Amino acid sequence: MEIDYEQAVKSFLRLGLTDAVKQLDPYTQQGIFGDLESGKINDEDFRQKLSKMVGRILTWEECQTAWKGYCKNLPHRNLLTLKKLRAEGYRIILLSNTNPFMMSWAMSNEFDNEGHPLSDYLDASYLSYQCKIMKPQPEIFQLILNKEKIRPEETLFVDDGPKNVDVAARLGFQILCPPEGSDWTNEIYHHL
Repeated sequence: MEIDYEQAVKSFLRLGLTDAVKQLDPYTQQGIFGDLESGKINDEDFRQKLSKMVGRILTWEECQTAWKGYCKNLPHRNLLTLKKLRAEGYRIILLSNTNPFMMSWAMSNEFDNEGHPLSDYLDASYLSYQCKIMKPQPEIFQLILNKEKIRPEETLFVDDGPKNVDVAARLGFQILCPPEGSDWTNEIYHHL
């Protein structure tokens, strides 16, 4: 998924969050946004806290719409590459700093506009709000290594966040850090 930080800021500004630029981050959230993505608060707690911040009661759907502002584009080529990699015998594991609002959409049949949820493209997923740890904390990488019984030197970690990739590299992962929004679907094969 291509991320649009500016669009997300505009989405939260429309809700009435006047300091959205200060509150939001392209990669790792802080404040109540970080608390949501790290599992310290749930979606209802977030909705209530954000409602207080904007001075009116927000619905769950309004919160989800604002969060979906981060989604600029979902390139079909990326999904096709994930399907192809799985068909070739590669295990696809998602590690995402995310939240219940985004994942409610991602795990629905609305995700790819073809009636398939994100889970159809994955073998496993590790979501920050469920794991209660966020990238780039080394503990979340170690959690995956332990649960999946994989070796970092045999695992390619793909992420557009330089801090996330740096931590993965220090832990021994093979890494690929394509620029945000770039087409990595051919380059990935040079690393496998």
